[in-house]
Amino acid sequence: METSTTSFIVESLTRAIVEHRLLPGTKLAEQKLADHFGVSRTLVRQALFQLSQNRLIRLEPARGAFVATPSVDEARQVFAVRRMLEAEMVRAFLAQSTPAKIRALKAHVAFEKKAMEREDVGQRTELLGDFHVRMAELMGNEVLAQLLGELISRCALITLMYQSTTAAEHSHEEHEDIVAALASGDEAAAVLLMQQHLDHVEAGLTFDRDLPSNDLSMALSSVSP
Repeated sequence: METSTTSFIVESLTRAIVEHRLLPGTKLAEQKLADHFGVSRTLVRQALFQLSQNRLIRLEPARGAFVATPSVDEARQVFAVRRMLEAEMVRAFLAQSTPAKIRALKAHVAFEKKAMEREDVGQRTELLGDFHVRMAELMGNEVLAQLLGELISRCALITLMYQSTTAAEHSHEEHEDIVAALASGDEAAAVLLMQQHLDHVEAGLTFDRDLPSNDLSMALSSVSP
């Protein structure tokens, strides 16, 4: 029971970060989290430790836990790793592609479009990141899906801190182009489009933006324990 409770806290905080409800630099007070989730501070501490292992939060001696604030160097390194992984993922996906897998990706992109039309920033952000994880899941590679999930979560912090407001629409359009290339079986085009997509996301980051801030209670208001 304790493990499942800890996992729920980790999942809830991760989702709040990915959906841009918990912003970089937010202090994660143990007692406030314990009260919100109705659990002991020990369980909260375990969840915060797991999140620190994923680099989503930082633990500071005598000060507590804070949502991580990725540096410019870290942001560039994360994108470098994603380029390495995802170029090969496109090749592997095509090697085992089926009409059903292509339909699943097209359906995901359609959900992205609906979220953008609704101007649902949280859902849009989550779906845009999940597109990449979905490819790994459709390949049946759970290790890759987990690795990408962790990288995407870190990217959520990076984009929140440094991305321009028009970048989300471009990401969706580029996802459509990638799926079209996959559907046609054009490996060279699909790999190039994925590399260009990640290049464009990184190029759209503005590294001199002011750091956003937020309130923990507000960020978790939509999460029920």
